[in-house]
Formats: sequence, C-alpha cells, structure tokens
Amino acid sequence: SGSVGLGLTFAVLADRVKYEAFAKSIIFMPMAVSFVGAGIIWKFVYDYGTKQMQIGLLNAVITSLGGQPVAFLSVPQLNTIALIVVGVWIWTGFCMTILSASLKAVPDEIIEAARVDGAQEWTIFWKIMIPIIMPTITVVITIMVINVLKLFDIVYVMTGGNFGTNVIANRMYTEMYKNFNVGRGTAIAVVLVLAIIPFIYYNIRRFIAQEEMR
Repeated sequence: SGSVGLGLTFAVLADRVKYEAFAKSIIFMPMAVSFVGAGIIWKFVYDYGTKQMQIGLLNAVITSLGGQPVAFLSVPQLNTIALIVVGVWIWTGFCMTILSASLKAVPDEIIEAARVDGAQEWTIFWKIMIPIIMPTITVVITIMVINVLKLFDIVYVMTGGNFGTNVIANRMYTEMYKNFNVGRGTAIAVVLVLAIIPFIYYNIRRFIAQEEMR
C-alpha cells in the first residue's frame, strides 16, 4: 500500500512539473536494480558497525550527530520497517508509471466540466479521478500483494530470514536447500502458489471485464 500510495502521489505531481519525463525516470530508476543488488545496497545503508567506525550511511549520520548506532536489521521492531522501506523504494516507480498512464486516460472534458462547475482540484482528484482509475488501482494493489507473498531476494540478502524476518519463500528455500527436507519445502511452495492464485484470478477477471466494456 505504501508503494501504491507514493506511486499515485508521484504520478499526480510528476504530471504537473516541467521536466516530467526526467522526474519519472529518476523515480522509476530503482526498478532497473535487481532485488539482490537492492538488498546489498540497502544492507550497507543500514549497516551496524563498531562504536569507533560506522560504514553504514544511516549510522554514520546518527553517530556524527552525537547519537548511538542502531542495529536496524537485527532489532525486530525496526527490521520489518527497514525491509518495507526497501520494497517501497523499488516498487514505487512501477506503481507510478501504471497509475500515471491511467490518469492521463481520464477524459479532459470531464475535468474541464468539473472546473467550470466550480469544483476544487482536491475535489476533482478524489471525486472524479480516483473513481475513474479505481480499477487500475485495484490491479496494482493485487500485483503488490503477489510481490509481497513471493518476496525472497531482499530478505535473504539483508537478514537471511533471521531476527523475525522469515517469509514464506525464504522458509521454502531453507527447508529444501539447507535442511534438505524436500517434502516440507515442496509443501510450502504449493501453499505459496495457492495463496497467489486468487489474486491472479481476480486480475484476469478484471481484464476480461474491461475488455468486454470496450
């Protein structure tokens, strides 16, 4: 939901700036980084070193301001948020691109008619644009849910599933390739597929309904 919310916000704001293409390219750029690469980058950002030396960006800033270094990736109260930030950083550009295209498809005549009737921009956005693009928002949300369910790379690289950050895909990997329990790993894989199928089915139904309306 964070990626969708930020993506929608950036889609609206980027359409109003002079250098729209450049702004969107910058926001979309994290999508060009592999999940493993993103995990390595952010692991260095969150890195917790010794009190004498901090190579992690955040802890270097914190200690330079006189604070104590924070173990972002090993404290259960913080590591989930830290991983969410990475996911939002990666997927916001994707959400922005899809939602921006949907916003541009809103007929200008409807917007102009609302402005002529005295509607404020905020009202136009929430009462007209959001309902029109709601099918697209729903599809993007379901895609994000699927991505969360099958998330593996970032968690494996940054925490290895330790400190309370284990996810379904990482547990499947651990059972099959570390514990050599192929049966349990396969069962987890089946559960993961079954969890994703309803969202895929919903998206297919959405696409079919939209095609029938055209």
